[in-house]
Amino acid sequence: MTNKAITYAAHLEQAISQRKGVEALTTLDPDLTIEQAYQVQLIQIEKKVKAGAAIVGKKIGLTSLAMQQLLKVDQPDYGHLLDDMVIENGGVISASRLLQPKVEAEIAFVLKHDLAGPRVTTLDVWLATDYVLPALEIVDSRIADWKIKLPDTVADNASSGLYVLGGKPIRLSNVDLPQIGMVFVKNGEIVNTGVGAAALGNPAVCVAWLANKLFEFGISLKAGEVILSGALSAAVSAEPGDHFTARFAHLGEVSVSFQD
Repeated sequence: MTNKAITYAAHLEQAISQRKGVEALTTLDPDLTIEQAYQVQLIQIEKKVKAGAAIVGKKIGLTSLAMQQLLKVDQPDYGHLLDDMVIENGGVISASRLLQPKVEAEIAFVLKHDLAGPRVTTLDVWLATDYVLPALEIVDSRIADWKIKLPDTVADNASSGLYVLGGKPIRLSNVDLPQIGMVFVKNGEIVNTGVGAAALGNPAVCVAWLANKLFEFGISLKAGEVILSGALSAAVSAEPGDHFTARFAHLGEVSVSFQD
């Protein structure tokens, strides 16, 4: 790890300690590369693991056109899921845990076999998947006002915050992933709809992309890990008092609320 990556990791960590978003890394360093940004991410994850956190999965971000347009990027990214990010279905999140949360609905994969790049296919994903579930991801940014470019969100663990798994386990043989419809409800009103195909045409394609991308960093997906495959529609801002529910065809529903 370079001294620059260590410095940038500490810069992002200030947002947590100060409870305030920090300046974008790409403002400080317009030449920051994606590879350097992943180094910054890994420094933070390794520090958290040394402090006692456990890696329980990965998340894929920016897989839908809606999210790419929202954040003005043109390719996916990934981040790590830790055991302290899990919220139970129907749970309540304190606003103090996050800086500027947004909520998005996704399909989660739970693996029964390892997946290692570099030539992972959607068939490999299908064979390695134990089951899928509906999920909510609460994304958050340590960068002030979400003014980010792709290297910023990569360095910031793909703008990870928390996540919720719901519904009931469903085998892939019992669903058509690209055709799964989703209705996203905020405070009783429909705010978004989506379909599995919104995530790179098929959420399994996203998982294959992830396994192959991780190969570049000597990382593989492990049996038992949860993989959040990407938003099916644009993220929606969350404030204290808000309640979110995502209803998926065949998969059931998942919900979460926010409080002061």
